[in-house]
Amino acid sequence: MSDVDDLYAIDGDAVVIAVHVQPRAGRSAVLGREGHALKLRVAAPPVDDRANEAARSLLAAELGIPPSAIELAAGARSRQKRFRLRGIDHDELVNQLRRVLRDADAAPGPRAPLRGD
Repeated sequence: MSDVDDLYAIDGDAVVIAVHVQPRAGRSAVLGREGHALKLRVAAPPVDDRANEAARSLLAAELGIPPSAIELAAGARSRQKRFRLRGIDHDELVNQLRRVLRDADAAPGPRAPLRGD
């Protein structure tokens, strides 16, 4: 079992990743973990699916997959969301998640403590 296994589940030919989204942030970024979810902040407001689309774009950029390979599976109107990822190898996902979390921990500036830290 890897250190990031609690962030996702295998669903057939796809992976479902748990995400906690903080909308209306100053800039979009991955903050780290929020319990058993990847914590994202996005600059977009939670209006007309803009925050959902911003979260999808951020995930795509951070995980190195096209936005078209990511769909919102649950949580359209919630901060707790699940995104279905297609076309990413399990080992590659684990490596990307580890890198994203390492980069978030190394980011400069103050960071509020997250649940699960």
